[in-house]
Amino acid sequence: MKNDINFRHLYYFWVVAKEGGITRAAERLHLAVQTISSQLTLLEQSLGKTLFTQQGRRLVLTEAGRTALSYADQIFLLGEQMQDALNEADSGRIRLTVGISDSLPKLSAYRMLEPAMRIPDRKVHVVCYEDQFEALLADLALHKLDVVLTDREVPSGSAIRVFSHRLFDSEMVVMGAPSLVERYRDGFPANLGGAPFLLPARNNALRGKIDEWFLQHHAHPDVVGEFEDNALLNTFGRRALGLFFAPAALEQEVAEQFGAGRVGQVEGVREQFFAISNDRKIKHPAVEAILDAAQKAVRAAA
Repeated sequence: MKNDINFRHLYYFWVVAKEGGITRAAERLHLAVQTISSQLTLLEQSLGKTLFTQQGRRLVLTEAGRTALSYADQIFLLGEQMQDALNEADSGRIRLTVGISDSLPKLSAYRMLEPAMRIPDRKVHVVCYEDQFEALLADLALHKLDVVLTDREVPSGSAIRVFSHRLFDSEMVVMGAPSLVERYRDGFPANLGGAPFLLPARNNALRGKIDEWFLQHHAHPDVVGEFEDNALLNTFGRRALGLFFAPAALEQEVAEQFGAGRVGQVEGVREQFFAISNDRKIKHPAVEAILDAAQKAVRAAA
């Protein structure tokens, strides 16, 4: 017969793992070291597994400990979110927990989130996490996130049951610092052979389209940098280290923030933006505001 888990003991284990040792956990919990140690022993006895091993002066998680920690993370993170949600419900505030794909331009993420912050007569508390696309989908499936904002839809046949909602797409432009604009604007795109470029990393959904565009125009640029972080790419672009691609919808913001100008329009290459949720029909009022604003913008542009 299996013993029921004592969640107080599990919580002590979780704090020890997060703090990196029993002494620091005892300080955080305002308990005696002996108390924490004895509770860990009882938990290990209940589970029939050793959760920590001693390496010198350090406590190190065993394989069973790492497995237990992954579940404890989910349990106590959800518990914290529940407490926050209850507190915010009392204050009339809506909590929106958002996962932002690390390949998504920060200006795009802001534009997508802005309608959620402007819901009439409602205050919204936004909590944003940035990570790789696959990791965010896993967190969404575990209900750690309300929505994921990204530049790609969920692949067909995905084992994770989530739904892609297309927000909008945008044509692309090539931009650069004023000295590069002056050099490459006339004769674009035929004059891009050997031109310095800062490109998204190859795991970015846009990169394949860019490479294909270069091939179509027989352009062989000098790729001086590849970046997963779009904001870092644009910062390098500000320093005139290379030309870069940007959504035409964000051209004005990019120009103002990074001092860049347009070199030329990129025909046939569009960047797409998606909201991904656990439900086919959106239920969260802040996510509804994001989708409604995107649909209105599409209709206005039609």
